[in-house]
Amino acid sequence: MDNDELRIYRGEDFFVSKEIVIHQPTLDEICRYGEQDYYSMVYQLTATPQQLKVQLWDMGIDYTHITPFELFSQFLCRLYPREKTSILFGNLDFTEFKRLRHREDDSPVLCQTVNGNPVIIDTCTYTVITDYLRLVHSIPKDERLPANEATKMILIEDDRAEIERSRNKERHSQLKNLISSMVNSEGFKYNHSQVWDMKINAFMDSVKRITRIKNAELLLQSGYSGYGISLKDIDKKQLNWLGELD
Repeated sequence: MDNDELRIYRGEDFFVSKEIVIHQPTLDEICRYGEQDYYSMVYQLTATPQQLKVQLWDMGIDYTHITPFELFSQFLCRLYPREKTSILFGNLDFTEFKRLRHREDDSPVLCQTVNGNPVIIDTCTYTVITDYLRLVHSIPKDERLPANEATKMILIEDDRAEIERSRNKERHSQLKNLISSMVNSEGFKYNHSQVWDMKINAFMDSVKRITRIKNAELLLQSGYSGYGISLKDIDKKQLNWLGELD
């Protein structure tokens, strides 16, 4: 199942199946839910073993020996009851899923009954869900594996040190600064009252697009001034503000 970029940008609900529908929230919905709690949940639900290598290691689990779906089905889906995930998944309750084995190939699946209908999440369905959430929120997927045991231990200790450093950092809202910047930017068509109705993907796209436009304008002004950079030395992608965003 391919993610339709235009529909994601528009903010439509995404139907994974009849019983699994992902709602894309607005800035207002995220604000009311709690920005930090919201992003913590999204990052946890989409996390790969590589992104939780320290936590898994401390539980006695080698992160290179567990698949993303096994991580999700055994641990992550249990963390958030329906009242926590309803902003994304409505009435679907991940804590009600039971871990079973597929009859044909003995692969792990999650299953529950909703409105008399079986709801099954297998590896394929899980991939569809998490790929969509990553695309909406611009979350990279880390599946890198270490070349050897020594490198694995170094990566684990590096992540552990980063976790310790993060504990002492004061947290600030990232969306607040982005919203403030956008509503005060020329070219952004939403004021302070209107911006809260924007879907999160469209808003983040606007942040990237306006940044891209401003950068292209600065490069062109500098190049045509005769006193700045040479346009011949500039990657043409930086000048094409209509192109794909990173």
